[in-house]
Amino acid sequence: MPKNLNIGLVGGGFMGRTHSNAYCKVFHFFDLEYKPVLKAVCALPEEAARAFADKWGFESVETDWRQLVTRPDIDLVDICVPNNLHRAVAIAAAEAGKMILCEKPLARTVPEGQEMVDAVEKAGVPNLVSYNYRRIPAVTLAKQIVDSGKLGRIFHYRANFLQDWTISSNLPQGGDSLWRLDVAVAGSGVTGDLLAHCIDTALWLNGPITDVNAMTETFIKERHHQLTGKVEPVGIDDACSFFCHFANGSLGLFESTRYARGHKALYTFEINGEHASIGWNLHDLHRLQYFDHADDSQVRGWRSIHVSDGDQPYMNHWWVPGLQIGYEHSFVHQVADFLEGIARGEPAGPTFREALRTQQVCDAVLASAKEKTWKEI
Repeated sequence: MPKNLNIGLVGGGFMGRTHSNAYCKVFHFFDLEYKPVLKAVCALPEEAARAFADKWGFESVETDWRQLVTRPDIDLVDICVPNNLHRAVAIAAAEAGKMILCEKPLARTVPEGQEMVDAVEKAGVPNLVSYNYRRIPAVTLAKQIVDSGKLGRIFHYRANFLQDWTISSNLPQGGDSLWRLDVAVAGSGVTGDLLAHCIDTALWLNGPITDVNAMTETFIKERHHQLTGKVEPVGIDDACSFFCHFANGSLGLFESTRYARGHKALYTFEINGEHASIGWNLHDLHRLQYFDHADDSQVRGWRSIHVSDGDQPYMNHWWVPGLQIGYEHSFVHQVADFLEGIARGEPAGPTFREALRTQQVCDAVLASAKEKTWKEI
């Protein structure tokens, strides 16, 4: 018989929905020792918390996260609140002996993240940061290909993450829906929000980054703040590009912006190796592009691998070959890996400590842009 694992969710927004959906689905598709139970959700105001609980099947609600993390009937605290709250909730949960799953980025800064790492390691509690794109089957397949050595020596890693939703100067900053534009809450703009995904994937696929040289831009300098009612300076980065060196000798090129008209969430990466190259596009997330120079010259070219067969990552848990899955399934895979790791006593990644490395790159990128110089990691 499976063991119940009681979930306490902090936050009832978009990411709260994606995580709740994963908890609802995972036990139907994966054979697990632990079965998630939606025990409590914490959100404000209380009416919103109750509506969220009713929709997703949580047994109870809280309006103070401090009450939730200390409840004896909560086993795992899932942190889906704005970045400025990650540290406090995670440390309190660790001190209460709870397992922790935290939305990305780990924190606003490296010092905040280091405190979180220290807390979970002192408490000895399982922990994971939600960099879900690792668990898109095509991206996991890319990891397997890189690790197999098929690409040979890696020369280049390039990635971008493009959006266009903040172009209007009439868009305010701050508040529930627009906290990502408030630097005090978010910590940074596209660097921590979008490039953090690109960086995590890059570290996972291609290894450590040793130094960076970056530039950032804030295109709209002032915006109305929804909480203060005043027009205030904008402190986040609207766009960021950086070069880097990887420890394996390859070069990196990263770009992210919220000012790329026509792009809602274009995340791509490409890796060029001595023998072969691979590429991936979030808009076609079930496919991996692959080029192998060993192919006969008459038919040599990029091929599109449809990642849907049962011998490809995660796909044996879903439908028959040829039928694809989507964005939401990456969170189901994340929960499955986390629960399987708990059962084995082996942490699923990225742990808080691993996610701190991404935070170190983000901080170095912002410092490089500010000081206009190379920064070592």
